[in-house]
Amino acid sequence: MKLNLTAILTLVLLTLMIASGYVSSMLAYGIGHEALKSVTKPDARPVTKIKVRKPTSQKEGAVVMLKEQDILNTVKARISGQGKKVRPQKVRQTTQSTNTVAPKTQLVAATETPQPGFPISNTNQDVTLSVTSARYSGGALVLKLNFKNKSAKTIRFLYSFMNVTDDRGRTLSAHTEGLPEELLPEGNNTGTISIPTALLDDVKNLSLQLTDYPDQQLQLLVANIPIVASTP
Repeated sequence: MKLNLTAILTLVLLTLMIASGYVSSMLAYGIGHEALKSVTKPDARPVTKIKVRKPTSQKEGAVVMLKEQDILNTVKARISGQGKKVRPQKVRQTTQSTNTVAPKTQLVAATETPQPGFPISNTNQDVTLSVTSARYSGGALVLKLNFKNKSAKTIRFLYSFMNVTDDRGRTLSAHTEGLPEELLPEGNNTGTISIPTALLDDVKNLSLQLTDYPDQQLQLLVANIPIVASTP
């Protein structure tokens, strides 16, 4: 009896395993078939390739024929001087005229006279700060600065320490441009600071104070910088 029961159980398990495998395979086949319905095989037949390439080869081999009269007219025009070879002479003339004007403008820039009352300088520990000019540009007074270092060490600046005051002792905000962060020995650098004209009402002169960073041992003070009259 025991042998019969184990044999029956084994057969039942085998039957269930075969049935479940068959059902799962059928389900997988059905799902895969539904998923691949929209996928088509590419057309790779050699006949279709030959049919597509024939028109392009015919177009590439086409030859454009020119009219004899058009060729003769072009040759006659170039012989008589009416062709395209006349145009480079105009270009050369214009380039020569521009070259003759350029030295005049350079001569004017070289002979520009310095502004009256400038430069204003201050020297401390062989370092010189000079205000060389003052002019109005874009709604601001622009002061041009010149730095010279005659000492044997590199001087570093942090322009948040720069103090610009008017003749009443009020501190003014200024925008720096091109000022050196480091001034090397025997170095010479320039830059500008811009002060909005709205802050300069009834102001006659300015003072500029700057120290080195981080030692703060160097004290440069340029006082009595005149406010130039704005041109209308």
